[in-house]
Amino acid sequence: MTLPRPVKAVVFDMDGLLVDTEVVVFRAMGRAAGGFGGELPFDTFKRMVGLQHAASDRIVMEHFGDGFDLDSWNAAVSAHFREELAAGIALKAGVLEILDHLDAVGMPRAIATSSNLESVHASLGPHSLVDRFHALITRDVQTMGKPNPEPFLKAASALGVDPAACLALEDSHNGVRAAAAAGMMTVMVPDMLDPTEEMQTLCVRIARDLHEVRDLLAAQAG
Repeated sequence: MTLPRPVKAVVFDMDGLLVDTEVVVFRAMGRAAGGFGGELPFDTFKRMVGLQHAASDRIVMEHFGDGFDLDSWNAAVSAHFREELAAGIALKAGVLEILDHLDAVGMPRAIATSSNLESVHASLGPHSLVDRFHALITRDVQTMGKPNPEPFLKAASALGVDPAACLALEDSHNGVRAAAAAGMMTVMVPDMLDPTEEMQTLCVRIARDLHEVRDLLAAQAG
């Protein structure tokens, strides 16, 4: 299968696509929930994947109920996450190979993430990857987060490329919704969330990993 249109730029999500952070966040939330004498079911966590913190916080409050100490919860989650971050967060399969290919063909690329700029540097900095992207659209510069298309539209604008000529790579359902709404060719590379019928409809392909996406781009380059 080939891509429907020539690709002139690639827009990447970060968490769960470039770095293996989603499973770490879930683990951190599980540990935090235990400290509050409760638990955070995986089905509840799945609803948060791809969202900005404010939207995730609303799901947490809905789960734990009125009067829940959200500030203490967020502090506990952050502390547990930082412990794991200090030990190192692994890259997802194929990250270096797809970036090397984009370098070889001179194709611009951006990150569109619900994380803040500090998190981008903390996750990608140890792997020396931050400077390999031409634009970083973090939540610091977003008015509306995923599933709104704004992050992807801002990424296309920063790269100077029509959204229709951009390939968007996402692992989350909310990210796929945002990229598709921006008019981008969207590929889902599943991490913790399985592709649904909706995802199949919104994506031009469901890929097993970034190696497969690199092969698609290489076939286009001919």
